[in-house]
Formats: sequence, C-alpha cells, structure tokens
Amino acid sequence: MQMIEAVIKPHKLDAVKGALAKIGILGVTAVECKGFGRQMGHTERYRGAKMDVGFVPKVLLKLCVKEEDAEKAVDAISEAARTGEVGDGKIFVYPVARVLRIRTGEANEQAL
Repeated sequence: MQMIEAVIKPHKLDAVKGALAKIGILGVTAVECKGFGRQMGHTERYRGAKMDVGFVPKVLLKLCVKEEDAEKAVDAISEAARTGEVGDGKIFVYPVARVLRIRTGEANEQAL
C-alpha cells in the first residue's frame, strides 16, 4: 500500500477528484492549508500599499491506494492539477505499513 499526499491549487480540486474517480479511486481526504514554494507567496494591496503575503492557499489531498494503483493515481493527479504555472504543487508517495477500518475491523488492502 502507498500513501499519496498531493499539495494542489484549490481551484483544481474538482478536476483532481474527477480524474481519480475515473480510475476507480473514490476515497480521498482534502485539507485546506497554506504554503509556499518557489513562488514565495504573493503580493496583495491593503489600503493602497503593497504587502507580501507569505503563504498561498492550497489543498492537501491524502489517499491510500494499493501498490498497483499508485502510479495511475499519481499520473491522474498530476495531469488534472497541472496549469503549467509556478505553484502547481507537489506529490509525495510513501509506503504504508498498516491500515485498519475502524467500523468493521478490516485490515490493510481490505480496508481500502
């Protein structure tokens, strides 16, 4: 099993959700967050003065998938979230040792 975490632009959330649904991945957790990378935040005007805002709104997606579905999921997220502009986000993939569905007690791949 693999955990995929993707930091994406908020307006791309519906596109990514749809792309994952097309490949059969229906369980995703989305968390609103703020961050910055190479774009180093952005500038806004407040009472006529320019101000640097250090963090940009983002969405953090977390999904756990079977090993054989990980590459398809990463490709779907990457294609759906890409705008070609700085700040499109990042995808992190790492192994998961154990999963447990609390309601039924199912474990690992049966719990996905």
